[in-house]
Amino acid sequence: METLTGDAHGMVETAQALGLSGEEYARICQLLGRAPNETELGMFAVMWSEHCSYKNSLKLLRTLPRGGTRVLSGNENAGLVDIGGGYAIAFKIESHNHPSAVEPYQGAATGVGGILRDIFTTGARPIAVLDSLRFGQLDNPRTRYLFREVVRGIGDYGNAFGVPTVGGELYFQPCYTDNPLVNAMAVGIVRTDAVVPAVAQGVGNPVCILGNRTGRDGIHGASLLASRTFEEGQEDMRPSVQVGDPFAEKLLLEAVLELVQAGIVVGMQDMGAAGICCSTSEMSARGRVGMRIDLDAVPLRDPDMSPYEIVLSESQERMLVVLRQGSEPVAEAICRKWGVGFARIGEVTDDGVLRFYRHGKLVAEVPAWTLVAGEGAPQYDREARQPAYLAELRASVPEELPEPVSVQEAFWRLLASPNIASKRWVYEQYDHQVQTNTVLLPGRADAAVLRLRELPGKGIALSLDGNSRYVYANPYRGAQIAVAEAARNVACVGAEPVALTNCLNFGNPYDPEIFWQFRETIFGMGDACRAFGLPVTGGNVSFYNESPRYAVYPTPVIGMLGVLEEVEAAIGMGLQAEGDVLFLIGPQRAELGASEYVWLFYGQVLGDAPTLVLEEEKRLQQLLRIAIQRRWLHSAHDCAEGGLAICLAEKAIASPGELGADVVLPWECSAAHLFGEAQTRVVVSVPPHVRADLQALCRELELPCVELGRVVARRFSLHGVVETSVGELRRVYDEALPAWAERV
Repeated sequence: METLTGDAHGMVETAQALGLSGEEYARICQLLGRAPNETELGMFAVMWSEHCSYKNSLKLLRTLPRGGTRVLSGNENAGLVDIGGGYAIAFKIESHNHPSAVEPYQGAATGVGGILRDIFTTGARPIAVLDSLRFGQLDNPRTRYLFREVVRGIGDYGNAFGVPTVGGELYFQPCYTDNPLVNAMAVGIVRTDAVVPAVAQGVGNPVCILGNRTGRDGIHGASLLASRTFEEGQEDMRPSVQVGDPFAEKLLLEAVLELVQAGIVVGMQDMGAAGICCSTSEMSARGRVGMRIDLDAVPLRDPDMSPYEIVLSESQERMLVVLRQGSEPVAEAICRKWGVGFARIGEVTDDGVLRFYRHGKLVAEVPAWTLVAGEGAPQYDREARQPAYLAELRASVPEELPEPVSVQEAFWRLLASPNIASKRWVYEQYDHQVQTNTVLLPGRADAAVLRLRELPGKGIALSLDGNSRYVYANPYRGAQIAVAEAARNVACVGAEPVALTNCLNFGNPYDPEIFWQFRETIFGMGDACRAFGLPVTGGNVSFYNESPRYAVYPTPVIGMLGVLEEVEAAIGMGLQAEGDVLFLIGPQRAELGASEYVWLFYGQVLGDAPTLVLEEEKRLQQLLRIAIQRRWLHSAHDCAEGGLAICLAEKAIASPGELGADVVLPWECSAAHLFGEAQTRVVVSVPPHVRADLQALCRELELPCVELGRVVARRFSLHGVVETSVGELRRVYDEALPAWAERV
């Protein structure tokens, strides 16, 4: 038998090259009782990386509220939320930021593929994808290249796989120039009695690999690519980016779901980051068992691959499955039917130890728990210090600055800003109606709405939100706003928010100022979730999003799930009927801090994040659900980027015909009132006969309700600001982003 003891002196340098500290290497030797060999060291390096171990974030993440009456699971492949009728929704969000910066097409495509696998490894069928994207400014040719290729990668993978991309968000800011953020959220549906755990159980049960052959792509993608900052020469990292095959994944999906239906699956996990190493160790640790793995049985693209390469490969479209003993022939027949690779590579053991063999020799022997986050992997409390920039930023009062342009010019420039203008150029590249469950199309509502064929009459609403400028200005309050806006957008279509997932994108956690931002973000998110009664079912942390030139703004992205008991009651944002009355519900505050207006005209973030009163926000969302259930509202749209004036314009643009508005504001037409991004505000349109009912409900819930004007044909009149046609609004709004994106 080959010796497992490595060269302790030589391994220290190797460990540091793989991202481990000297102290961590010493801890590994202590856990093993000896020096690790090369393969074992590679396993620890990838499993103790930031991407896999959450070593700088897990202690804080555990302060977030997890439980709830609807929550079935929140700590394995994806969160699972009971929606009644014997069904659950599986949903999760993940980042693929660093791979997308290096190889944008494959980075984005495999990000979608990976999050889809997280969904169907629970036994759920994927029914939707949403994405949150951030790039540098579009006057940069490389930014335009990254933007186009990321969108193409997302579209090609999702379209070929056959899942609709139904929503998301898109921002452009200089801080994302070197580190674009590509966060993908996937959603699926599963019977509550058919959920598959990511746990290995049953001594002697066969351990099998399903899907593609294993190659050399993606080795150390988690430890070297996703867990480090970018330096010069990042093109050298291309071999760490995986290559996706959506057609293979579609076949893998069907095979997996048929295996689940056959009742022969004990546990299952996607082979994403860290490949076989991750799936074997995490499944074993959860089940308090071990595994004996024969690497000779792993189907390879190159027979000369070393044990190190086989164990750490991140080749896509692969699953690790623990089957019931004796069921291999059934499983193999199902996989053959779908053209999916199948191989028995080992079995479950009773001693909690992972043993890997190659050519009959033991090449790695590691207790499973020592590799896993929250158990053997180290957990740290990092130094936190409030950033120096905050004092100067908050000392500025943007409402008191002279307005640099007229409100009319500001209106048109904001409408054409890439952060506000129509995202049609993006979503038209996505198939958002495949599976025919999409009720409200992209650009037509504040949240995506899907009907559930399994539960006739019922539906779900989905939103992705996170304004990083608010979090940069005030991490605690900005994170609360991200939760509130995601829940508000779901409420605007009539759904009840029930749970959320998150993707937390930050710079280097070893920088005390960045770790302070992260800590405050977690505290703000947690307090908002507790106030709204919303559990966090899971998520992802992406650190090291910085380069020598830029660190990204702290960017928490919130993925919100809402439930509609009557899906046909859902409403969109667009005006629906001439003569309807327009109301602003919620407090009007003249606040310009951290707004798109300030960024566009002053070139920086100034002031504090907008005010947020959580109890006020809860009452607004309650009002929206009640009014929509009673069929009082024809449309609802929250005031977000660009403020009230842009909200009104977007309602006209989203109307199914040429419906506009005749509006007289009861406040001065200042930039702060027109373009300020005060929170907890929604503009609704209602038929005249329910005006009194709506006003009475607002009084009952102690919410301001101000009549703004009427819905009219073809004309958009915001008195004192702009007089134009709906057609002209649409032209400016629709043409702005393509004009940038299609530049050579």
